[in-house]
Amino acid sequence: MIAKSEPRAARQRRHRRVRAKVGGTTSRPRLCVFRSLNHIYAQVIDDEQGHTLASASTLDPETKSEVAGKAKGGKAELIGSLIAKRALSKGINQVVFDRGGYKYHGRVKALAEAARQAGLKF
Repeated sequence: MIAKSEPRAARQRRHRRVRAKVGGTTSRPRLCVFRSLNHIYAQVIDDEQGHTLASASTLDPETKSEVAGKAKGGKAELIGSLIAKRALSKGINQVVFDRGGYKYHGRVKALAEAARQAGLKF
């Protein structure tokens, strides 16, 4: 019998492996990305205090109208620039990127590059 791999379990294993090395501090918080089938979420987290400092997603009321009709990559770029803008307004200009066990490809890459272009340093 062939063993069937479970993509979700594999992503969670990769995420635990990444999180063992990547942690957010007060001076350099963690930019965490989660993507679902239709939406993408980003948070800037201070792991020392256990607080979310800034967040953005495609479900935010202020971004819902801008996101409508865009492709998933376009939505990710919009969220990347929005999370960078929100983090910079709170005085955060350097972060550690946590890709959440996803490959640095597609929507995750689009979000990261848009955040970099908006002024956030990784």
